[in-house]
Amino acid sequence: MKIRGVIVTLSALTLAASFSVQAQVKIGVIASATGPAAFVGIPQKNSVALLPKKIGDLTIEYLVFDDASDSTQSVTLTKKLLSESKIDALIGPSGSPNAMGVLQVMAEAQTPMLAPVGTSAVVQPMDDKKRWVYKTHPNDDVISEGLVAAMVKRGVKTIGFIGRNDPYGQNWDKTFSAMAQKAGIQITANERYNRQDSSVTGQVLKLIAAKPDAILIAGVAADAALPHIQLVDSGYKGQIYHTHGSASGAFIQIGGKQVEGALVVGPLLLVPEQISDSVPTKKVALEFVTGYERIYGAKPPIFGAGIYDAGILLQHAVPQAAKKGKPGTQEFRTALRDALESIKDLSVSQGVVNMTAQDHSGFDYRGRVLLTIKDGKWLLVKD
Repeated sequence: MKIRGVIVTLSALTLAASFSVQAQVKIGVIASATGPAAFVGIPQKNSVALLPKKIGDLTIEYLVFDDASDSTQSVTLTKKLLSESKIDALIGPSGSPNAMGVLQVMAEAQTPMLAPVGTSAVVQPMDDKKRWVYKTHPNDDVISEGLVAAMVKRGVKTIGFIGRNDPYGQNWDKTFSAMAQKAGIQITANERYNRQDSSVTGQVLKLIAAKPDAILIAGVAADAALPHIQLVDSGYKGQIYHTHGSASGAFIQIGGKQVEGALVVGPLLLVPEQISDSVPTKKVALEFVTGYERIYGAKPPIFGAGIYDAGILLQHAVPQAAKKGKPGTQEFRTALRDALESIKDLSVSQGVVNMTAQDHSGFDYRGRVLLTIKDGKWLLVKD
């Protein structure tokens, strides 16, 4: 009888252990914590500490890897996470080119990917590959709409454009050009620069020679400061606008006094204390900012928000997926994709999300604000 009792006990323990394994959701995270894109990847990797460890009855395991800013490594790590770890979803990679490089792999694996990147090209135009991808930053058209509105209000009729020579800059050219034309704003010069450039003198001289009322820079963090600094040093007196890629402390740190007065459309999480309590996303933005500060002793760059918001999306989608399949199965991954697409009116740190079959970013204007820089700090522009 004693032996039988032991057997029963062991069987119960075995079943419990089996259930525990089945109840674990595995999420891969690829962040460029080293290399040229580390200014993006480090806050993203740091933000993993704020993600939910348990959703309902399910334990969440995050498998975090550094691709060293190398798109080839992004693909290699993605394949490893899919084949060896059997992940249920991927958060990452950090850079737009890296994310574009793994789209095919994720689509073939039929596994959801939450991409914390700037370019809308990861989700637009929608096709069979991109239907597995969800972008965790606002699409360029949401930010561009705010920029065009600010320009129209300030009487801008002509503008020069300079953007990164990568998917981020290319998509911004496409998005902004169409909106500017519709608003009656003429682009008089259109230039490119590379992230690693140490000088953009030639491009700046062409921009100034075109005599635009204003200039828009589509760059990311520190590299966006280079064209701005050289425009100011070359005597340009018009207003200089920036995309949300410049909405970071690194942009101010590198730009210094030369970037004072820049106009940037970006997320309200940069200035949550300046936002009205009636704004639906203020509470979530403050939770992210204070949580990050508590762990790391500094305010989070906006790049970390893409990871944090991915966690909120999963928190809402995982319970729905679990009704249709067990973690680790294709049924669960497909249901997770479907659940993410059905998210409605969800407040995250960067805005309010309403996903559709054609819009896998889902952000609207409610997390978007016009900012400027004064005395080395972000200031909300109320107009």
